[in-house]
Amino acid sequence: MNVRRATHDDYEDVAAFTADTWPDRDGDDYISRIYHDWIDRDRTATFVVSVEQSSTSSRTESDDDVDDVAGICQAVQLSPHEGWAQGMRVNPDYRGRGVSPELSEAVFEWLRDQGATVCRNMVFSWNQAGLGQSRAVGFEPATEFRWMTPEPDPAAEAELSVRNDPDAAWSCFHRSDANRRLQGLALDLDETYAVAELTRERLHRAAAEERVFAVGDGDTRAMTFRTRTSSYGDDETYAEYGVASWTDLGALRSLVAAVARDAADQGATETRVFIPETVRHVSDAARVRAGFSDEPDFVLETDLTGGS
Repeated sequence: MNVRRATHDDYEDVAAFTADTWPDRDGDDYISRIYHDWIDRDRTATFVVSVEQSSTSSRTESDDDVDDVAGICQAVQLSPHEGWAQGMRVNPDYRGRGVSPELSEAVFEWLRDQGATVCRNMVFSWNQAGLGQSRAVGFEPATEFRWMTPEPDPAAEAELSVRNDPDAAWSCFHRSDANRRLQGLALDLDETYAVAELTRERLHRAAAEERVFAVGDGDTRAMTFRTRTSSYGDDETYAEYGVASWTDLGALRSLVAAVARDAADQGATETRVFIPETVRHVSDAARVRAGFSDEPDFVLETDLTGGS
């Protein structure tokens, strides 16, 4: 087995073994759709494990100079000290042969070289193999979250005032139970589906580039911020919001109305709002009929300061 940087020539192999990643779940794997753009991006390193075909009994002599791709994973530098691991996939033909640890160590080593002291990843709560794999290579539990999904509505009206005020939003989040439950994490502004530590500086950037929502007449009682609006296919556009916190149901109703109207203004057909996976937060979303995803997702992390 040889761990190396992925190339465009690896596309066919990767697309083949990721075509049916989760056969018992609806939806396809995103990697084949974004592969070429994925490996050319800045602040990332995409690794594959290649295996000489001649080392397997099913190969012929004519195939000696051709490699199989046994697995793939990408490392992303989110901030000077935060790394992200994503897209870990192992070719079913090579499961149980140590592919995941080889890829993980390559990711960790590259992130250490960039100065990162922590690496995180995200795993669907139903993905038993992915969770076990993550724990086996050194990831530990960090937090869990769910998507709140208010329906875009151009006529939605918030009863409380809504301001694009990053400092007020930061103070609201900083003192919230959402901050404590999520370990201070929120969706990253650059990397889709990645989470990073929310800072005042990131909220100021969101206010300038997207939008921040500080909700309340007088005291700020709820907050969120838009991270991006992304299109998937011909008829799905998601408006995504980095994290939401609120003190009471009235504040949440106004926050949901602000998100619903903003998403409609962005031309979105659906929304995703990052919220803690707690009984209070999820039942509050149910109480105001905001909608939420069927299952939570897990975030795990590993300390990179100890070396390999």
